[in-house]
Amino acid sequence: MIGDAEHIFPAEDGLFEETFSTDNTYRVHGLNITIHQDYSANLGVAASVWDSALHLCQFFESMSLVLSGMRIIELGGGTGLVGIVAARLGAHVMITDLPFAISQIERNIALNTPLSGWPSDAPVVSVLSWGLDHCRFTSSWDFVLGADIVYMPETFPLLLDTLVHLCRDGAVVYLASTMRREQGAQDFYDSVLPQMFNVELMQRDPESNVNIYKATLR
Repeated sequence: MIGDAEHIFPAEDGLFEETFSTDNTYRVHGLNITIHQDYSANLGVAASVWDSALHLCQFFESMSLVLSGMRIIELGGGTGLVGIVAARLGAHVMITDLPFAISQIERNIALNTPLSGWPSDAPVVSVLSWGLDHCRFTSSWDFVLGADIVYMPETFPLLLDTLVHLCRDGAVVYLASTMRREQGAQDFYDSVLPQMFNVELMQRDPESNVNIYKATLR
């Protein structure tokens, strides 16, 4: 794929025409996680903590999934909430996104650094442009995570290529998505992801319209 990453994954023009910021604290996994959110046209959809991120964190708690010591990479981290929670629970975490979101993620990591230090190590933040530079990253992960990253059909092949590479050594993928019909999320899980992965619907929340899927490479 040839092209500029910020053209392929654009911030939404006019989404936040008036710039402002806010700090919110979320209670997940028994932890208080404070997230700084910069609402601006530059960050677009990456500015917010979306419902799917909270649902994914709550899903791990309800499933009693052991994250301590696990090697985790988060795609499209945005605010960094999911990766920060995983790191606070003892995982070795890399949070990735496009360049415009990196400083927000780094700020939120700093805001949530425990006084006693991270249980394993602080999350690492890195730029990753799906389908363009994913081969710079190792395939040695236990989990690949993503919350509300399935919303632009033109990026679906790029996301699929990236997931295939990251999962070559057996990583398990957990993706939480708000199932917006106009953004093609159902098609991604029904038709695109199954091209290379075994896909299982793990949780459906009709009230929020958030689904959580588990995928393993065929």
